[in-house]
Amino acid sequence: MAGMKLKSGDKVVVIAGKDKGKEGKILKVDLKKNRVLVEGVNLVSKHMKPNPVNQQGGIIKKENYIHVSNVMYVHNGKATKIGYQIKDGKKVRIAKKTGEVID
Repeated sequence: MAGMKLKSGDKVVVIAGKDKGKEGKILKVDLKKNRVLVEGVNLVSKHMKPNPVNQQGGIIKKENYIHVSNVMYVHNGKATKIGYQIKDGKKVRIAKKTGEVID
């Protein structure tokens, strides 16, 4: 299986599912399950017992992982695919729509 082209810190837009159209930054990447954690996307309710950190307890909203096929990288305000090129002997990521180097 090929590696994932998205990294933590990349800005992405959701292209499928209940949060379609939402944008956010990638917080975590799970390479084994091909999933990403995007801020403000796929919020779920989690029931928390009172503990020393959270005295009150109750129901909190929290992001959950979303499959990488349901998100797309955003470059200059538009969704684009990511490709690779060799420039000056180094492998770099490029935006397919513009051909510009991402990193």
